[in-house]
Amino acid sequence: MKKIKLIYLFLLIPIIILFSMCNSNKLVSQGTVEFANNKVIAHRGAWKNNNHPQNSIASLKEAIAKQFAGSEFDVRMTADEVLVVTHDATYNNLDIEKSTYAALVLFKLPNGEKLPTLEEYIIAGIENNNSTRLICEIKPSKISKQRGQLIATKVVQLFKKLNAKHFVSYISFDFNILIKIKELDSTAITQYLEGNKLPIELKEKGISGLDFYIKDFKYHPEWIESAKNNNLILNSWTVDKADDMEWLLANNFDFITTDEPELLLELVKKRAISYKDYNLIWYDEFEYSGLPNNEKWDYAVGGSGYGNNEKQYYLKNSLENSIVKDGKLHIIALKKDYENNNYTSARLTTYGKFSLQYGKVEVMAKLPEGKGTWPAIWMLPESLRKKEETWPLSGEIDIMEHVGKDQNVIHTSLHTELYNHWKKNQYTKFEKVENVSNSFNLYGMEWTTESIKFYINNVLFYEAFKGENGKVVTNEGWPFDKPYFLILNLAIGGNWGGTVDDSIFPVAMEVDYVRIYQKNQ
Repeated sequence: MKKIKLIYLFLLIPIIILFSMCNSNKLVSQGTVEFANNKVIAHRGAWKNNNHPQNSIASLKEAIAKQFAGSEFDVRMTADEVLVVTHDATYNNLDIEKSTYAALVLFKLPNGEKLPTLEEYIIAGIENNNSTRLICEIKPSKISKQRGQLIATKVVQLFKKLNAKHFVSYISFDFNILIKIKELDSTAITQYLEGNKLPIELKEKGISGLDFYIKDFKYHPEWIESAKNNNLILNSWTVDKADDMEWLLANNFDFITTDEPELLLELVKKRAISYKDYNLIWYDEFEYSGLPNNEKWDYAVGGSGYGNNEKQYYLKNSLENSIVKDGKLHIIALKKDYENNNYTSARLTTYGKFSLQYGKVEVMAKLPEGKGTWPAIWMLPESLRKKEETWPLSGEIDIMEHVGKDQNVIHTSLHTELYNHWKKNQYTKFEKVENVSNSFNLYGMEWTTESIKFYINNVLFYEAFKGENGKVVTNEGWPFDKPYFLILNLAIGGNWGGTVDDSIFPVAMEVDYVRIYQKNQ
């Protein structure tokens, strides 16, 4: 019998709860709680859009009102052992662990609330809450490990006292605090924050999941699959950029902790429609330094003009021409003599590493500016490289082409034996797109058995249909039912690139990420 994944316990199992609010005569009615399944964890509550203080009851209530999957908050303990909800070790310049609650509570939060005790916070969090789990981060004690254990004990006891333990998931940077929580309550959901332990280590210690900084996952993408294989909850903090959110969603993370919960919720809803049934199967986020990853990329090498009288010589493993730095791939063209060519550049390819037949391709890129530049994001079939076919019978998919002499004009095309640029009858569209060289834009393609769609910034740019307007559907007219590999390159000059302005060099195409998806088989 298959194991039930912890995430379903975290979200979907209805829980019957009956509890009374301490220090109050108000009785919270009995009911069923089914936590929201939208992946959104509001970091320190939903504070940003309405200028609520972080970790305030107002920000907690806002998260509950918006029905986010969780609302995260931080817990510390005062000198007189009062549990309070606040992030920093100091509050109004008072050391929390060395100050009494009576001294701290004299200072109000910016919205007039008093510094909430954990008890007050829990009571507010479980009242009229049918959607949002309480994500309780227990801060390590700076005084001693033993005090950290005491804090953990008091927190668990308080949730139990308030009949609210079904609402809580515990997180901490202190691994021993999580172990203590599991000793106190074997059913407690716990997630580790530090990012210095392997998923299998967490599994062996009974920890429910990992909640690491996003760069930890980008440096160690193998941890994602390991966590899934070990039935662990996957979360990441604190993720505020849409691109990073998209990457985590594409990797099917269970939760994402963010200061921008409204943005994340919007992306979750959009993805449920546009990425339905798609899985991320190949990617490079370029979160490393040096040459492109040789497990993912190879090079085309040479300076023969590539059938277009291009002027560059493509070099392999040249840090001058292809380098990953600052989270981006830089494909750089130089005014530099090499053999019989006056320019050098790079052409990266996934041939022999990865090929795709049907799916989605997304490349976030910033294009070079200047006459003579000719960057491209495109695909060729394996059959061409294997010399089983010749071009254009083999086919070609051009996701994005741009020539510097026509700044900001983006071209997409399909070339076949019967329909190609030689005959000037290829499947194609070109249109002006603003700021292609000043900002990053997302160039995408969705390929099915019946059509190929091209997107710019997730907006449909052009769709070519198999057999449209009576076109031939055999290999001569639609050679798009076989595996293709991806190419990223920066050509210089040539039949289309035209006259080269030598004053522009060095010039580069920058790539933020490449992501490839395929539907469930």
